[in-house]
Formats: sequence, structure tokens, C-alpha cells
Amino acid sequence: MPAASSSAAATPATSRGGGRVSAFTMRAVARMSRARWFIFLRRVYQYQNGPRSDLGSNPFNSSGWLALELGVIVAQMVITTTVVATSPKERPAWPLRLWVCAYNVGNVLSLPLLYWRHRHSSAAGRGDDPEMHGAGDALSSYLMNKARAFLELFFAMWFVMGNVWVFDARLGSFHRAPRLYALCIGLLAWNAVVYSLPFLLFLLLCCFVPVVGYALGYNMNSASVGRGASDEQLDALPRWRFKEPDVPRDREKDDEECCICLAQYREKEEVRQLPCTHMFHLKCVDRWLRIISSCPLCKQELS
Repeated sequence: MPAASSSAAATPATSRGGGRVSAFTMRAVARMSRARWFIFLRRVYQYQNGPRSDLGSNPFNSSGWLALELGVIVAQMVITTTVVATSPKERPAWPLRLWVCAYNVGNVLSLPLLYWRHRHSSAAGRGDDPEMHGAGDALSSYLMNKARAFLELFFAMWFVMGNVWVFDARLGSFHRAPRLYALCIGLLAWNAVVYSLPFLLFLLLCCFVPVVGYALGYNMNSASVGRGASDEQLDALPRWRFKEPDVPRDREKDDEECCICLAQYREKEEVRQLPCTHMFHLKCVDRWLRIISSCPLCKQELS
């Protein structure tokens, strides 16, 4: 009898422990679905696989991402210049110095394109219409887009050429130029990660996250039963087309940009205001409310 009692007592304890673990995992997944980095990855995936929008909606033109790109380009330029300057006696079988120098030239040419993207994304964030700036800006945009496409094509071809030169088994001479080979392998590995980013995003957002959400009973993409808002509740919320005077200058920064997609409001975009007075893009907040009927910022329920 004592053994049976102890086993019976252990079963509820085990169930409570498993319930706590499941609840903790559910909260972790729910927080991840609302995290800024996860929202950014979803925006990147939607932009890459959906219809192309203007520069203002491109997540790769956000100030944070552009700053990251600038840091990576500067770091590559410093490292490549240092390695080439400190290895004058190395004699590789293939002209790896030529490959590294041309790669560095591509990085230098990327800097004006980076500035152009920053300038145009800032103008789009202010609601400026590119057509109002005349044919000069239209021509510069056309030329910059062509230059960007040409530079991407150059990096892709140079990536293939670098793989051929570095990993040619017939002329393997790593011991003759260890620094140059290590530098080239590092640059090729970095570019391989960059080129595989769309595939990695696909695995994360279309395979891993849905499987985890399904196993926990949490759907990140559509409404959960009993938690999302109904069509009647959404129709009862006020909506209008955004205008700059709609946001007084003394309001908090939360009202200057949509905290769901992290993009600033632009002229004539449809917005919706919740009972707590927080404002969001219409499409963003409707998708959110169909999952959880509460404000993304203050968590106030609709009803």
C-alpha cells in the first residue's frame, strides 16, 4: 500500500512538472512571435517571396540593417588590406591577391550605393514622392539600380571564381600562402552564408517555427480559436488614411511608427486605432487581432 500511494502521488507531481514546462515553452514561443528580430525576419521573407514594394517597405533599407552592412563592409576592407599588406612574400598558385583586391574594389563601390539606399529610404519614410523631384532623381535612381544589379552580378561571378581558385586540388599550395588562403576561405564562407540566407529563412519560418507551433498548439499565422477578434469587432474599430497632422509632435514615439512592422506611417496609408488609443497599420493590426484580441503594446483587450 505505501508503494502504491507513493506512485500515485508521483503521478500528479510529474503532470504538474510537465504542465509547467509546456506553459513555459508556450510563453517562450509567444514572446518570440512578438519579438522585433522575428518580426524583421518575417518581413524579410515576405519581401523576398512576395510582390516587390517600394524602397520604404524594404526591410533591408532600414537604418539598423544599413548600419550593419556598413560595419561588415568596413571590416572586410580593413581585414583584406591588412592581410595583403602583411603577406608580400607569399606565392599562391592562383592569383589570389588579384581576387582579394577586386573583391575589395567591389566593397568600395558598395559604399555610394549604401548611401543612396539610406537617402532614398529616409525620403520614403518622410512621405516624399519621388515623382515630384523631376527627371534628375528618376535618372539617378535608374542608374543606381543598374549599378547595384551589376555589382551583385560581379560578386556572384567572383564568388564562383574564388571557389575554383581556392579549392583546386591539382594546384593545392596552402603552405605557400597560408594567410591569403585563410582570408579567401573566410570571405567565401561569409558569402556562402549570405547567399543561403533565403533558404535559411525558409527553413526557419516555413519548417521549424510551424512545426514547433503545431506541437504546442500555438498558431503564429492565423487566429487561434477563442483568442482572436471577430470580423464584427474589427469593423467596429475606427480606421482612416494617415496624414502627418494626425500625430501631434508631443505624442510618444510609439505613435510615429507601427510597432508591429516597425515602419513609419506614410501619407494615405490605412491605419486603425484601438480603444487604448494606440495606432497601427490597418493590415498589421488586423492580422494581429485575429490571433490575439489585445493591443500589441499595452495588452488591453478589445472587450
